[in-house]
Amino acid sequence: MKIGILQAGHAPDELRPTLGTFVDLFARLLDGHGFSFARYDVVDMQFPDGPQACDGWLITGSKHGAYEDHPFIPPLEDLIRDIYTADVPLVGVCFGHQIIAQALGGKVEKFKDGWAVGRQTYDWNGQTIALNAWHQDQVVTRPTDAAVVATNPFCENAALVYGKRAFTVQAHPEFDDTYTAGLAKYRGPGNVPDDRLEHVHRTLNQPVDNSFLAAQIAQFFKERQLA
Repeated sequence: MKIGILQAGHAPDELRPTLGTFVDLFARLLDGHGFSFARYDVVDMQFPDGPQACDGWLITGSKHGAYEDHPFIPPLEDLIRDIYTADVPLVGVCFGHQIIAQALGGKVEKFKDGWAVGRQTYDWNGQTIALNAWHQDQVVTRPTDAAVVATNPFCENAALVYGKRAFTVQAHPEFDDTYTAGLAKYRGPGNVPDDRLEHVHRTLNQPVDNSFLAAQIAQFFKERQLA
């Protein structure tokens, strides 16, 4: 099964030589599930021919806001709607989670309570899971087709499922401790308050459920349902 990864942003220059691109992170996360991958740098206006170019689609994170004025945002929203209409499975993570919601009628904004960074816990349909997060923006209004899969007191719409068509998550199952620490070092200072950066470092050695999310994503691509 070929998954088209729509890269909506670039990893920090300081991390790419050793840890790779966002595409590399997702390829590692989903390794062993039988997928091949095609890369489209949509942030640089590199788009596929259409929704049928791959068997499934995944939209990555980005430093950009879904509501900001960037050239790639309108054609990406058009592609999202085309994929959704064509009934090709679609997954979004962080920015991907937000832009899918926005394209399908939801609302994204810079959250009034600020940043969630580092290890966060979520109620996942009654099960507690932990994932690394790195966001200030949130989906504050869900599209009518979206149902909540995961939530916590800080992020109401932490994961959404749109029937058998799309599955999105706000946190970053592709981020391990090394990558999260790198973000705290290179993208945190001057952007994220010191107390929240301290939280990142305090929780770096605590377990996260990245493999659980990898299984959820893989199952959604293959079976159109969550594991």
